[in-house]
Amino acid sequence: MAAFVAVLGITTTANSQIDSRFDALSSTQVIVEQQTDDPFLDAADFPDDAEARITGLAGVRAAGLHWALGANTRVSAQPPPAGGRDAVGTISVMAVSPGFWSATGVSVKAGRTFDAALADDRVAVVGEGIADQLGMADVGGQPAVFIDDVPFTVIGVLRSADRVPDSLLSVSIPANVAARYWGRPDPPARMIIATDVGAARTVADQTPVALSAADPDHFKATTAVEARALRDSVSSDLGVLFLVLAIICLVIGAVGIANTTLVAVLERVSEIGLRRSLGALPRHIGAQFLMESTALGAIGGLVGTSVGTWCIVGVSLAKSWTATLTPWTVVAAPFIGAGLGLLAGLYPSLRASRIEPIEAFRR
Repeated sequence: MAAFVAVLGITTTANSQIDSRFDALSSTQVIVEQQTDDPFLDAADFPDDAEARITGLAGVRAAGLHWALGANTRVSAQPPPAGGRDAVGTISVMAVSPGFWSATGVSVKAGRTFDAALADDRVAVVGEGIADQLGMADVGGQPAVFIDDVPFTVIGVLRSADRVPDSLLSVSIPANVAARYWGRPDPPARMIIATDVGAARTVADQTPVALSAADPDHFKATTAVEARALRDSVSSDLGVLFLVLAIICLVIGAVGIANTTLVAVLERVSEIGLRRSLGALPRHIGAQFLMESTALGAIGGLVGTSVGTWCIVGVSLAKSWTATLTPWTVVAAPFIGAGLGLLAGLYPSLRASRIEPIEAFRR
């Protein structure tokens, strides 16, 4: 019962943290894309001063462009050998503008990210996993990474990112440098915008006009509200998974009660024989053991509820979460324990009721 309460409580608490984290990000994020799927519109690139236009809007904290370089881009930590290229696995390359780092909320493990002053230099920022793969955990020695034979100085290693987690699995270079060496973005660039809480919808409405006042239909700005259904689906699947685990815990507990009651029957055969010889009927013997197993389950439910609740509080304190526990779990746990005890005691009590007095005294 302690495992049952703890599993359900920790699941509810975790879902609550997921919801709050999702709401915090979704209410402060806007994604802008080029309208490339409309046959009546010519493709339009983001203007050179796109970041400045968007950051000038009320409620915008930061904005940045990003796109992925072609799939055939080769990455190496060493100069390519003569007559060929030495690629290290399959590493993607992202082109990002200086405002991208603030908009995505990255944290840096080593070094730094590039700003406007380095926007035209051949510098690169890599994710922590990519740094380990390339052997660049320390950027103090200014290691180089080669992208299609072009050297870039690695100046920073990322630890985490609140948005666009692809940056942790890529080598990121300045957008101006990427455009100079590899030309127009293909696939098209996207813009990520971080806003104040509650301003995302207004910013999304204003962004296309700010980017192209003459023809705002060239750009489409969306908030993260569309992902709510996905969030709900993930939370539902997680809840079902842990509910199954909790039920398995209950089944194991029921087997334990049944085994304990059956052992009690075998150890108390002489007592059963004495009661039968004094006039107790089989139903009296069966009811006795059935009540014992039910009481055992109810007591286990009460104690387990207390232990499970303390487990939830302990985990929440350790993770700095807000403990969340639905009332029905706490209220129903003792009754569930009693019900399991009743079911688990059916066979042992039936077996005890069938013991005859003469057979009991022979043992």
